[in-house]
Amino acid sequence: MGIWISKFLLVLILATWVSNTVSSDPDDESCLSRLKESLQDPTNRLRNWTTTNFANPCNGFTSYLQGATCNNGRIYKLSLTNLQLRGSISPFLANCTNLQSLDLSSNLITGPIPDDIQFLVNLAVLNLSANRLTGIIPPQLASCAYLNIIDLHNNLLTGSIPQQLGGLVRLSSFDVSNNKLSGPIPASLGNRSGNSPKFNATSFMGNKDVYGYPLPPLKTKGLSVMAIVGIGLGSGFLSLVLSFTAVCIWLRVTEQQAVNAEEGKVSQFMPEY
Repeated sequence: MGIWISKFLLVLILATWVSNTVSSDPDDESCLSRLKESLQDPTNRLRNWTTTNFANPCNGFTSYLQGATCNNGRIYKLSLTNLQLRGSISPFLANCTNLQSLDLSSNLITGPIPDDIQFLVNLAVLNLSANRLTGIIPPQLASCAYLNIIDLHNNLLTGSIPQQLGGLVRLSSFDVSNNKLSGPIPASLGNRSGNSPKFNATSFMGNKDVYGYPLPPLKTKGLSVMAIVGIGLGSGFLSLVLSFTAVCIWLRVTEQQAVNAEEGKVSQFMPEY
């Protein structure tokens, strides 16, 4: 009996050891390695992002990678904030299919937001703020049905705010302020069932061509009342000056014609010598 117990314990120990040393999910490995390739790390803060650790980044809930959090052996969270990272966001990030939180804020990352993020179907938090991202906000983000937070403020994003994002029923925090966006704020993001805004004006400010509730009304690009009055007064004064000048010229011409006529009459009676 004791022998069987010993064998059972040995098998259990071996199984535990194997589970702790087995390679990571190949999708996670591809996700991490490609992300590292697309980023530049001038301060060497990601020194432990190595091929060896990509092959086995997690030990249960413990991660061997800077900024990574694991959940049952899979990459669950990536938080690489304020590391002076440059480069771009790899579309292969979508291979981290168990990812629920992605925070790359306060870096110097450029380029577009990859459309492939739509395949992170478990994503709840997306924070790419305070970078130098360009291009549009991908409407495909609406495929991430669990998104609770979208923070894209302080970038160089252009285009309009996708209407599709209004369909994210779990969305409770949304910030696209201080970009170069244009067009109307989708009603589904500006309003909720009552009169209060779902997201207040600070979520959209700093985009000079974005308009609509809850932002204050745009200042009219037409002429102000004072400008119109000023132009009216100016044109009236100019008309008066022109009319006065024309009258003066007419009187001058008429007077000159009268003088010439009188001189002609006088000359008829002058003797010739």
